[in-house]
Amino acid sequence: MADWRAPLMSAVCYRDSRAALAFLEAAFGFEVAMLIEDDAGQVVHSEMRFGNAVVMVGNEWSDDHKSPASIGGKNTQTVHIQIETDVGAHCERARAAGFEIIAEPETQFYGDRTYRCRDPEGHIWTVAQTVQPVSREEAEARTGLKITGWV
Repeated sequence: MADWRAPLMSAVCYRDSRAALAFLEAAFGFEVAMLIEDDAGQVVHSEMRFGNAVVMVGNEWSDDHKSPASIGGKNTQTVHIQIETDVGAHCERARAAGFEIIAEPETQFYGDRTYRCRDPEGHIWTVAQTVQPVSREEAEARTGLKITGWV
């Protein structure tokens, strides 16, 4: 395994993975780290980088690996992006690129400001920026929930 590859990667299926690559680059600033094409120029496999993280972007390839656009908009996973820059500006960039903003930026009890968006094929992405460090005790007091494993 190459040094740049993340130990855990998400894989997202699209009807048109080439369009998804361009879209994710424009909307989120992801960079293509690997692109494999066949003799006809069709995308066989791709990986996009964001900092130290990698997301695989691929085509639909079986009845069990479909874009939400092909299965009535259903999602079985979402992808979370943790950023250090202004999440409000990030949200506006995503909106301008064509993401549907399904939850505007809002500060959560755990100190992150988050928003949720849906891409043109129906994948849901959550983007967050830590704006206020919160201890486990503070989070428990704010919510009334018992939290274990807080780092």
